[in-house]
Amino acid sequence: MYGENKHYGTPTNPIASDRVPGGSSSGSAVAVGAMLVDFSLLNQSFSSITGTDTGASVRVPASYCGIFGFRPSHGVVSTTGVTPMAQSFDTVGWFARDPEILNRVGKVLLPFPDVNPVKPTQFIIPEDCFRLLSIPIDRVTQVLVKSVEKLFGSDIIKHIILGDYVEEKVTSLKHFTSKENQTQEYSIPSLAALSSAMRLLQRYEFKNNHEEWVRAVQPDLGPGIRERVWEALGETDEKIDACQYLKTEFRSALTDLLGDSGVLVLPTVPGLPPKLQTDPSTLESFLVRAFSLLSISGVSGFCQVSIPLGLHDNLPVAVSLLARHGSDCFLLNLVQALYGSIKEQVEVAEKTSY
Repeated sequence: MYGENKHYGTPTNPIASDRVPGGSSSGSAVAVGAMLVDFSLLNQSFSSITGTDTGASVRVPASYCGIFGFRPSHGVVSTTGVTPMAQSFDTVGWFARDPEILNRVGKVLLPFPDVNPVKPTQFIIPEDCFRLLSIPIDRVTQVLVKSVEKLFGSDIIKHIILGDYVEEKVTSLKHFTSKENQTQEYSIPSLAALSSAMRLLQRYEFKNNHEEWVRAVQPDLGPGIRERVWEALGETDEKIDACQYLKTEFRSALTDLLGDSGVLVLPTVPGLPPKLQTDPSTLESFLVRAFSLLSISGVSGFCQVSIPLGLHDNLPVAVSLLARHGSDCFLLNLVQALYGSIKEQVEVAEKTSY
């Protein structure tokens, strides 16, 4: 999640050297953000590099390093040759500094025919998700809303309370709802339950994939990683069938919500990148909010792109767009079409006090 590494050192965040770069694909994101992996295209310098995203390992580093990060629909980009962590969630994603090269990489990696840009039918803004932000909400939403209005008009923008929709449509969440999630001020209970189910299934699959090696080798794991690995090795199959059913039910509910060409707008993460070597115990509420947002793509298997929105308090800000499974080319084309207007609105936002 943070990209700190006790064995090899932490890659330096190219925008804020005293902040974490995000993980686990921190090195890839830093290489792109720091312009270390360039190649020439149309006489311009672009960058792109791949990384894996099981829980958030492309989207979070992209947000923290001020670059684009794309998590494709689950299963559409081959993971052959990739050591599995949790195969129900493992994806191969990529980073870029420019939406055009982000799209071009997609045309190479995605197994879909090239498609003409399609006008989105709706942009859905879940107000409860944006209330999880620790920075002014308008700093994120207004940049995107004004850009969309300029290109597609205001009628296309819809506002919902996503947590209520999920609670109503995904009844299997009851197996993962806790009293703690119901009472925390910074929590959306239904999405916190979704996150719990995702992490449970991830732990179970990690155990099946790696328990023999971990117990035999007893690797020297870093703080935070060590505790999560040994927690995973204690996981049972008690709720695994319920996890799999929830994935199916949640994907169906989100498909109904978005339709063929709808887009869900989300904060990529709930705030600015934490400082290096922050005590993990102080970040508990941040993690609850973060995985409530990040699990939406993870559990549904939908594609998601993190888009840089400039700086707030000299630190990178991002927003994400999510589209239904298999709509990867649609989403990449949309980002490329939108980003010129987004850049204009970012310049305005950086001069405005929210």
